[in-house]
Amino acid sequence: MRKTVFLLGLVFSTLSVMSQNSEISSVIKRVKEKYVPDSRVEIWDIVATQREDTVILKGETTNRDAYDELIVQAGSLYGQLKDSIRLLPASELGDATWGVIYNSVGTLRAQPRYGSELVSQGLLGMPVRILEKRAGWRRIQTPDQYIGWINGSVKVMTKPELEEYLQKPKVIITAFSSQSVSKPKNDAFPVSDLVAGNMLVVKGSKGKLYQVEYPDGREGYVRKSDALETGKWLKGVELTGESIVNTAYRLTGIPYLWGGTSPKGMDCSGFTKTVYFMHGIILARDASQQVHSGKLIDDQGDFSGALPGDLLFFGTKANDGKSKERVIHVGIYIGHNRFIHASDYIHIGSLDPDDPLYDEFNANRYLRTKRIIGEVGTPGIERIFDNEFYKQ
Repeated sequence: MRKTVFLLGLVFSTLSVMSQNSEISSVIKRVKEKYVPDSRVEIWDIVATQREDTVILKGETTNRDAYDELIVQAGSLYGQLKDSIRLLPASELGDATWGVIYNSVGTLRAQPRYGSELVSQGLLGMPVRILEKRAGWRRIQTPDQYIGWINGSVKVMTKPELEEYLQKPKVIITAFSSQSVSKPKNDAFPVSDLVAGNMLVVKGSKGKLYQVEYPDGREGYVRKSDALETGKWLKGVELTGESIVNTAYRLTGIPYLWGGTSPKGMDCSGFTKTVYFMHGIILARDASQQVHSGKLIDDQGDFSGALPGDLLFFGTKANDGKSKERVIHVGIYIGHNRFIHASDYIHIGSLDPDDPLYDEFNANRYLRTKRIIGEVGTPGIERIFDNEFYKQ
């Protein structure tokens, strides 16, 4: 009889622990869905374990509001609670939680190892937020809020140091491929390669060259024909469909690179993002994020209201509640039912079956057209120097 009572007590105790674990797991999930729906731009990696009568919350997050709500809800469920959650940026970084990319292109990976998936890139001169450090790797956040791991490529700064750096006059590289040289001479060795969108501090000029300084202190000279002072560049930018399409044409033939956002190689959303960046605009990183920005023009496929410069989105439609819509590709509309996009390489396709450039595959997965021009300042579409990272 005693053995039976003991076993029943053990079963009830086990069921109680299982119920509590399920309950706290549900709380963690609900808080994540409320505050951190997109793990590409916020970190929420939290689990709960139980040791005797104490529930232990472990993991890390970048969202203070989500953390606070979790602690309150977990505290109401359990008398004994141990908080082992790390809030990022990590406290061990001290004040050095900012930085600037100093290579022409800095590569972001999903995990802190070279074999991990390439998820995005940062351009020289781009301010970034540093979230944590593991050995030579840093987890950073770029101005479009995207998060990834990078090894090297970042000059670490405190916030005052970044503010001082951002106040210095800059030039932006407008040529899709260039380089800086060590001396203002024809036989000078290169300092580094450069790509469109790179920004460097300008210290002066010598003839047809700008004298420039890198975030890490290197100095060099850049051809004025390949760059413009940022103020003059912005004044000269025309955010029109014609200009967007012309810039897109100039990238024709560049190979597709998953995670690429530079003229060294681009994925589909890296292409659209780069074209708009060269017009002073920051877009969200991925196609599935960009689709939530701008003004809806068409979702039927007749393209009657589409204009050059609009973004076309492709993927799979929602299936009567059985599956959600998946946006997995994006291109730029150029008129006459044609679009330019990055797939294998940057090229033109058509949605017209009678066009010799007809792209049947993408025509069959077309979702909608969104307009960016005229929508600057709305969610997901902001001017570069209005971005919080650039205007510290």
